[in-house]
Amino acid sequence: MPHGWRRLLIATGTVLLAALLVSAVTVYLLLRPDRFTALLQDQAQKAGLTLNLASPASPTLFPRPALELSGITLSADGTDTPLLLAARGRLTLPWRTVFGGPPAITQMEVDAPRVDLDALQAWLTALHLQNSTVAPTIPRIDTGIRIEHGSFVRGDRVLLNNVMLVTGSLAPDEPFPLDLSATTPSGAPLQLRLVATPHLRGNALLLDNIEIHAAQGHGTTLGLTGNARWHGAADAAAQLGGKLDQADSGSYTVALTLAPADQTQPLLLHLRLDGPGNHADLRLPPLALARWWNGLNAPGESSGPTQPSVPPASGSLQVAKWQLGSVSIEGLSVQSDGEGPATSASVSAPATDTPQ
Repeated sequence: MPHGWRRLLIATGTVLLAALLVSAVTVYLLLRPDRFTALLQDQAQKAGLTLNLASPASPTLFPRPALELSGITLSADGTDTPLLLAARGRLTLPWRTVFGGPPAITQMEVDAPRVDLDALQAWLTALHLQNSTVAPTIPRIDTGIRIEHGSFVRGDRVLLNNVMLVTGSLAPDEPFPLDLSATTPSGAPLQLRLVATPHLRGNALLLDNIEIHAAQGHGTTLGLTGNARWHGAADAAAQLGGKLDQADSGSYTVALTLAPADQTQPLLLHLRLDGPGNHADLRLPPLALARWWNGLNAPGESSGPTQPSVPPASGSLQVAKWQLGSVSIEGLSVQSDGEGPATSASVSAPATDTPQ
């Protein structure tokens, strides 16, 4: 090859390499890890959470601009128990954000997250006490969220394994689909599909055209449709109705109405269920109900059977036989006006978790 051509090729290659290096350095400076780490921590703080990373977010350029997160720890402010632990995460960003535009995420991926339900419940309770005048917002996620190999725990007790969650895009006035699958410690499969269309109207977040389909194993399915509204804190309302089918006990009609808290009443859930042998017309405070359920599923100090308490509720409940997860109830009759303790005829002890 003539020396002239060789020099031209070397010069061209040097220029191209220098241009690539300059471009890479420029974009790296735009994707400053400390900038986006601070942004993520600020967004978490606004929700009452503390986000810690084992190292600053690391930028990548190809095939799309993204931030690689490692050693993710998410905790409620003022607590030591992590709400979420994850080994890795990835946030894909649009180019407009890279070049100084408003913060936006096109896709979020989290690998092997571990969610502590006790810590999650404590954080949600704290949100309940926040100022209800703060207007809800809808974050925009262009291509969805993907979570793999996750788990839900309560302390050291694993409640769900192999959690996979996949969502579509999240944007105002567009249907938002969410699919979740998991297995219980005994290996029973769980599936959940949720579709809803979010809207912002004034200071309220509306969820229209809600569709919920849930299944446990091959014997229990639940289908609900309806609408919901949230104005912040405990100012929430919802109406859902549908059917619960159990292979061993038949089909039940289900109606759920959530009434917002006011000066005299807490946030209240009205549950109506009617089917073969089992009937319910109950008004339940969701936060107190969550505490009751936690106590019911908490491992006891002794290995012998225990007599579980009835849930905090007013209304009536008659159960001939009911299996709900690890809890088996037979011959239960409850009448309560909310002024005194409810009474029950008989309640079986929680059963060990068995595959459905």
